[in-house]
Amino acid sequence: MKAEVFLPDDYRPAEDEPFMNERQLEYFRRKLLVWKQELLSQSAETIDNLQDSGRNVPDIADRASEETDRALELRTRDRQRKLVSKIDAALRRIENSEFGYCEMTGEQISLKRLDARPIATMTLEAQEKHERREKVHRDE
Repeated sequence: MKAEVFLPDDYRPAEDEPFMNERQLEYFRRKLLVWKQELLSQSAETIDNLQDSGRNVPDIADRASEETDRALELRTRDRQRKLVSKIDAALRRIENSEFGYCEMTGEQISLKRLDARPIATMTLEAQEKHERREKVHRDE
């Protein structure tokens, strides 16, 4: 069991401290856990909404509208589910001391990028290269 890391409420990772020190890891761990909890709460709301909307609507236009809403809710829920699994993967990387490093190059991912997208697994350059390669293969 690790010792609790003190983190002031106004703490933000800074470039002038050692990369992925205990405070930075704790900052990102907490950020990921809060994000995950928000997604799980939204997911529970989605389930409630879907159960409530299961009623029989006689008007065909209303029924079509309700079906569209249900499809959108389900797509949103699927995206949230995928996001939660990416958050879990990021939390595992924190536990394994692999967080913050590009899976393609091994380089440090910028703190600014990680703060904006803590599930990032690649540097911005590696991500762009990866997306260009994907686009080329998709266009073939």
